[in-house]
Amino acid sequence: MTSTSNPRDVRAELDSLTTEAFRPELADIDRLPTLDIARLMNGEDAAVPTAVASRLPEIAAAIDATADRMAQGGRLIYAGAGTAGRLGVLDASECPPTFNTDPTQVVGLIAGGPEAMVTSVEGAEDSKDLARADLAALALTATDTVVGISASGRTPYAIGAVEHARARGALTIGLSCNPDSALAAAAEHGIEIVVGPELLTGSTRLKAGTAQKLVLNMLSTITMIRLGKTYGNLMVDVRASNDKLRARSRRIVALATGADEADIERALTEAGGEVKTAILILLGEVDGPTAARLLEETGGRLRAALATAR
Repeated sequence: MTSTSNPRDVRAELDSLTTEAFRPELADIDRLPTLDIARLMNGEDAAVPTAVASRLPEIAAAIDATADRMAQGGRLIYAGAGTAGRLGVLDASECPPTFNTDPTQVVGLIAGGPEAMVTSVEGAEDSKDLARADLAALALTATDTVVGISASGRTPYAIGAVEHARARGALTIGLSCNPDSALAAAAEHGIEIVVGPELLTGSTRLKAGTAQKLVLNMLSTITMIRLGKTYGNLMVDVRASNDKLRARSRRIVALATGADEADIERALTEAGGEVKTAILILLGEVDGPTAARLLEETGGRLRAALATAR
C-alpha cells in the first residue's frame, strides 16, 4: 500500500500548513542547556489550553450531537493515523473501565490496524479505501458518530472515514490543528485547534497531540456525563476490575451517600458490586432488585431513578 501523490505536491502542501512551519528562532535549540529547552517546551505547551478554549462552542455542539446519537444506541468511533490514531484508540480503551461502557460502544480505529499502535505501517494513512473498509467492517449505522482525527487536517485515512460515514448518515466530526482543513470541510462538525508551529518542525505529537488529547477528553467525558454515566462529579459507572477500582468504588459510594462502611459493604454486595445500584439502594431506601429495575426504567440515570424512588 503506497501513496501515489507527487512528492513535490506533498511538499508544497506541507509548506502551507501552520503545524509544519519552520521557526528560525529555534534553529539553535540543540545548543541550549536542558533546563532552557524544558522551559521553552513548557511555555509552548501552556498555549494549548487557550487554543482549545477558543473552540469551545464548536466542541460543545459536537458533544451534544454525539450524546443524542449515543442515546439512541449509537457508537462513538475515532479514526486517525499515527499519533492521532493512537490518541483515539487510547481514549476509546479508557471508556470501559471509567464508564462501564461495552467495549464496542466507543471504538478507536488506527490506519494499519493494531500493529500501527507500536510500529509504522507504510502508506496506511494515505488510503481512503482503507478507512472505508475499516468502517464497513463495523457495519456503520446512522446512529453512530465518526470522529476523524488529523493534526494536518489532510490525512486521507481520516478524511476517507468522515466521507464514508457522512454518506451513510452517521454524525461526523473532524478534529484538526490547521485552519481551513479538508477534514473540517468534510465533516458536519469541524473542530480546528490551531496551536501554531511546533517546537520541533512538523512534530505534531507535541502541541497538536496535546490539543487533540484535550478535545478527546472533553468529547468522551462530557458525552458520558450527558448520558447519565456520572452522579455529580462521581464516576458511578466505574467498573471495579482491580483492587484500586474496588477501593474507589467504596469511596464513591461513601462520598455519594455518607453511609458507614458496614452499610456500604451491604449495599455493594446486594448490588453485585455495581456502584450506581448501591447508591440507589442507600439513598432511595430500596432493595437491590428494585434499584436495578428503576435504573433500567430510567436508562441508567441515577438522578432520575432517585426521583422515582422518592
